[in-house]
Amino acid sequence: MITTIEPGLFTTIQDQGRWGFQAYGMPISGAMDRYASQVANLLVGNRPDAAVLEMTGAGGTFKFDEKQMVAVCGGDMQGLLNHMPISNWSAFIVPRRGILRFDTAVSGYRTYVAVRGGFEVPVVLGSRSTCTPVKIGGHEGRVLRQGDVLHVGRDMECKTQLGSLAEGYIPQYVSQVQLRVILGPQDTMFGSAALDAFFCSSYKVTKQSDRTGYRLKGPKIKHLGSADIISEAVWLGAIQVPVHGMPFIMTADHQTTRGYAKLGSVIRGICPSWSRPSRVTAFVFCAVQKKRQLKSCKKSRKVIEI
Repeated sequence: MITTIEPGLFTTIQDQGRWGFQAYGMPISGAMDRYASQVANLLVGNRPDAAVLEMTGAGGTFKFDEKQMVAVCGGDMQGLLNHMPISNWSAFIVPRRGILRFDTAVSGYRTYVAVRGGFEVPVVLGSRSTCTPVKIGGHEGRVLRQGDVLHVGRDMECKTQLGSLAEGYIPQYVSQVQLRVILGPQDTMFGSAALDAFFCSSYKVTKQSDRTGYRLKGPKIKHLGSADIISEAVWLGAIQVPVHGMPFIMTADHQTTRGYAKLGSVIRGICPSWSRPSRVTAFVFCAVQKKRQLKSCKKSRKVIEI
């Protein structure tokens, strides 16, 4: 058993998401930084979709009743094992009655903890991911609280050894991230001046951002006419521009339908830099062609096939 001594700022159980139910209004959820969560599982020999802990902003403290192989990936939350520093992007052994403690993120914003076997929580609609807006999945459909007890599952895939991810595969957490965007489907609702403003400016991620979406602040994007459309499906990475002109990027727990014009979509590759910004990260955008981007995504997907 693993007992939560301190839950951290916003700690949930996530896997690779709840796919196939958006038509019924169910968000996808899943890890915000899917690359970091998958690498954490790989380091402990789990299946890539095994359940992990996702800590946001500031991490928690956990007591292990039994010896356990653990990996930590993602943002640096100054992790300590029995008061000794641990390395991110590595696997290590937590001894019986060991205490794993995290603090405020000093780089990145989300950190993932994988235990060999994954976290055992009920599978809901094909996923163990927590979706707090609708209160399902994970541990009782909510963020962890002090005293919560977690159990280890059996989602191992292969034998493994202790080690660290090669430096060349570790992403950098920078203060400004360039995102690639495919225009559409309502980009014609914006004039050339508005599109130029969007692609030539920097937008700051505001404090109102969460697992539902990134709310951005920067130059206003003006519509040619109305900002509203008949409500239709939205997707991970869709860039909506409401009537106030500030872009909004849909993320893991996003609603499945909305009625704002969509300027385009952020590319959601296997290593999406937009999913792991620092607290003060700003975004800049560049438009790309769909055919060229498909080739790039196929190339980047090989990164996770370690």
